[in-house]
This record gives sequence, structure tokens and C-alpha cells, in this order.
Amino acid sequence: MVSMSRARIILFSLFLTLLTPFAVYAQTWTAKLDDTVRFYQATDVGAVIVGTKKSVYAVDSMTGDILWRRKDSSIDENDVAPVPGTDLLLLSFEKDSRTRIEAVDALSGDTIWRSEKLRGAVMHVAVETEGNLLAVVLAKDAKGSARENFKRKPVGHVLDLTSGDELWKHELGSDIEMMPTRWPDNEKDDVEYSLDNYQPPLFLDGRLYLFYEGATSYDARTGNERTRDKFRINEEGLALTEAPPVIDESFIYTSGRGHVRAVSRANGKVEWEAKDLGVTPELILAGNVLYARTGGQFTRLKDGEIVERGPYGVAAIDAASGKVLWKYKGADKGITNVVVPDAATIMLADHDDLITIDASNGKRRSRVSHHINRPSFAILNESGNVVIGGREEIAAFDRTGQENWRGRYPPPGRGLLRTIGSIAARAASLYFRFGGVASTAFRGIQIARAVTSLTSISWSGLATRSSFSNLQSLVTDSAHSYALNRFKAFGVAAKVPSRLRIPATSSITNPIMNPADEVRARVRERIAQSRPKNVDERLLDRLDPAHQLDRLARFLWHRDRLATLRGNWMYFYTDLKTGGHGLAGINIQDGSLDRELRLGDLDERFITDEAAGMLFAANGNRLDGYAVR
Repeated sequence: MVSMSRARIILFSLFLTLLTPFAVYAQTWTAKLDDTVRFYQATDVGAVIVGTKKSVYAVDSMTGDILWRRKDSSIDENDVAPVPGTDLLLLSFEKDSRTRIEAVDALSGDTIWRSEKLRGAVMHVAVETEGNLLAVVLAKDAKGSARENFKRKPVGHVLDLTSGDELWKHELGSDIEMMPTRWPDNEKDDVEYSLDNYQPPLFLDGRLYLFYEGATSYDARTGNERTRDKFRINEEGLALTEAPPVIDESFIYTSGRGHVRAVSRANGKVEWEAKDLGVTPELILAGNVLYARTGGQFTRLKDGEIVERGPYGVAAIDAASGKVLWKYKGADKGITNVVVPDAATIMLADHDDLITIDASNGKRRSRVSHHINRPSFAILNESGNVVIGGREEIAAFDRTGQENWRGRYPPPGRGLLRTIGSIAARAASLYFRFGGVASTAFRGIQIARAVTSLTSISWSGLATRSSFSNLQSLVTDSAHSYALNRFKAFGVAAKVPSRLRIPATSSITNPIMNPADEVRARVRERIAQSRPKNVDERLLDRLDPAHQLDRLARFLWHRDRLATLRGNWMYFYTDLKTGGHGLAGINIQDGSLDRELRLGDLDERFITDEAAGMLFAANGNRLDGYAVR
């Protein structure tokens, strides 16, 4: 009778589990490393790069297998940067006054090329795959106590992507203010600094654009200066108060010093300038109108806190002439991102209300209370509803302002610890890492950059920093699409026959047919031993050829999947309905609680890989992987 009762209890428990409208996920794998984990970051090809005091590792995101380990290599997180659109990593090794930078195959650890002409930590990277160009911005001695007014003079280098040979370099004319990668509880602790408070470089039409001292363009191959518009970037002590550049077939649109400019793609000249708009951190081109959001929420460099800066509103600018068509100034403090649900409508939120504006004249149509404490962002979901959220709450409204759904998920009640705040901000920001807001304009008219068939892609550590808490800047900066960029393999992935790759919408080119193969072969011959002597535990060496190809094909599938991935889940760190605390995954399409991931003491640096359906968190000398499908 006892065993029968137990069986009934088990069956009843299973029945309740089947009725549960969300899934509870558990730990999938653990990778044990040689020392405490100092940092970890995901790559486009499905390898997680992990650093300890002794080694650098690459871990398979799906299985936890150690792909390779590089011993005796203690580097900081700023010394590692993925080269977007490729399977390469840049690793910076500094000893005394000497620096060596290597381009390493993320999947095997092999060195593809190395350079001893570059100095400093890697801040920004831009790649032009068709022109075989790599721009790297570095800064020396970028470490110190977290404080305001930490300045360095970065240097930009343009290299041959295949060989690493330097084509030209440019040193900025003055020191510029940098941003801490984190804000420690102890103000005396040293931290690494970044250029995450600036927009990264961009290749376009045979030019390289830099955005550190204004907007300057150079001939991409010679370094000859083509255009210069020098002005102060960012409001004093704040990050990313200028908009990411927006591009269409004729112009590149930039903001700065309260002005919006249209620079001709044909000759590099400023065609028009709209003045006296105020701080302009967001530009959206929909049809023939450029919408400029003025004011917003910004990260303060000295302590990482969010501050508000006005004037707050939206301006509509004729994209052809630069004429300001209208200005709306009726938003209060805390204005969120602008969304364009249809050709006739602009929507935004301030501290208290969701505001609907007539796109033809800038007049307010409606204002309804959204009842969200300190809203951080506004986005459109696939149904055209405006989703407004912050760190603890999220709700969706239709174009009339009627509420469709709402959810509140406060952090666990463990006091006002800074770590809890960091984890909550981290959880909410995961959505924006994977192109979840690839289109902020109504269906049929996308962000201008998306219609230009760009082959350039840029990288910044902005979306990967565990300390970054400004969701408004993340949603504004996450509009690029992986699908626009071709992928070029330089390492072992180049051996995968094209027939094993995922077909259909793949943007992967066949590197075996690339004419740069001859150059690549010469570089490898010059290095002699492409694999450093301190690389061991290489997984591919232990696999038979058939399994090697299977594994490599999966890594390429991972990169290809990123080209079509759209984020659906906004995560909140909260007390779970199933008990304990962890991450709740809210589907932004319908507000349903689809995912629960029970976690104990969660590492505030945790990251996700939506293509693989995994979340990673460090615990001492372990990296743990959790399925979140």
C-alpha cells in the first residue's frame, strides 16, 4: 500500500508538471578549469572564451567540452575581442613595454597571424569582409580606479584581415574620456577601462569613419583624411549621448553637439545640418523622414548610475533637405526610445505616460498612464504592440494605448545590495544582444542601415559588460543585423565543404574559393608553427575526421542561425513561482511566462547564447551551462 501511494504521488506530481504553463530548466554541463574564472564571453561561432589567472580556454557552448586551452596566458577581458563576421579572436599579450597581438582561430586555438606593431588593449573592431580590411582601436594603460575623467589617447590601426599587415594607423589628436567596464564596491579596486561610451568605427564606401572626436572619415586603404567634423562627443561625464550612425543609399546621418548632419556617401561632404536640437541619442529613418529623439537616460561614468538629461522630445527632419518639420516637447523626464508602429504614428513613453504623436504634424493624439516604475525602454513586438519595460516590470499596449498584458517580477528580497541590482539589469539586457529590435519602424520600412547591403560590421563590448545597466542605450544600439554581413572563415572551419553547411538563407561564403588563400598560406608558412606550443587539450585532435566535420558544421550553423534569430524573451531575476529564485523568461509577444531557470547565487556576469539555447555562469573555477530552450 505504501509503494502504491508513493506511485500515485509521483504520477500526480508529473500531471501537475505537465499542466505547468512554463518550463523549468536545470544545469546541463560543467566545465572545470585550472583557476578562478576571471571573465567569459560568447562568440558568434558557438565557442565561449574563458579566462583564468593561468590560461585562456574555448568551451563548446552546447556541450561544455574544452575546445582548446592556452596555458600560461593571463590576460584581461579587454585583451580579448572577437573579429565580427569571422571565426577569429584578437588576443593581446603585454609584457613589460612590449605588446603582441595575435589573430587566433576561435575553434582550434591556432594562430592565424601575429603582430608586434600594435600596442594596448583592444577597444573597438570593425571589419570590411569584401575589402579584406580590419580596423582595430587600441588604448595603452587602460586600467585604474573607477572614477570620472579617466582619459587616454587611443590609436586606430587598419590591417589586412588575412595577413595582419598594417596598412596605416591614426593617433587621436587628444586624450578622450573612457568608461569603466564595471563599478566595484571598493573604490580603490582597479578596473579595466573601455571605449563603450563611444560609437565604434564603421567602414563605408571605401572609407573608415571614426566617432571619437566628432565624425572623421579616412580613405580605408591609404589613411588619407577625407572629411573632418570635430566636436565634443558625449555630454560631460555621460556615456553614449550621441546616436549610432544611420545609413541609407545616399547619406550617413550622425548627431553631435546638438546637431544632426547628413554626410554624402558620394563625396563625404556635409549636405545639410539641423541645429539646436539638444542631446540626440537616437535617430530613426522611416521613409523620407528622419526622427530624432532628444534627451533620455544615460550612464554616468564615475559610478555607473543612470541619470536623465533633456530637453526631452522628438523632432522630425526632412531627410533630403534637413528642414525641421516639427518638434514635440511634451515628454517629461525619462523619455524612452521612439517607436514607429505605422506610417502615421510615433509612440514613446516618459516617466508616467505612453504618448501617441501624429507623425504628420507632431501633435499629441493621446496620453495614457502606463504605471511602470521608471520605464527604461520601449520596443515593438511582432504584433505591432508597444512593449514598455524596466528592470522589474513589463507591459504591452496597442496603438490606442490600451493595455494588452502586464507582468511584475521584482528582484529577490535580499536587501538593496548592488550585486542584486547588477544581476537584475543584466537579466533585462539579455534580449538586446541578439537583434531582438532589428526593426524599430513599421513593417515594410526598416531602419535605414538594413536596406543598404553593408558588408561592414563593428564590435564593441557594450552589450557584453556585466556592469552596463542603461537599457535605453542598449535598445538603441542593438539595431544591427547579423544577416547583413557575410561570414569568412580563416581557421579550421574553412575546411568544411560547402555541402555540409546549412543552406537556404545562409550568408556564409566559401573561403576555400577565396583568392586570399595564397596570402593566407604564405602567412602560415612565415609563422612556421601556427599552433603555439602552449595550446593543448585541443578537442579536434581527439576526434576522427567525420566527427570533426560534424562539429565544425554545427559551429557554422550557429553563426548562420544568428543571421535570422530574433529575441523573444525578456529575462527578470526574481523569486520563482516554483520556489527559490532565478531567471524568469517573459515572452514579449504575448507576456507569457515561458521559462524559469532556478539559480542559487548567480554570477552577475552571466551571459546567454540564444542560438544555442544556453545560459552560462561562473562559479569559482567552473563554468556552468544551463539550457534555456
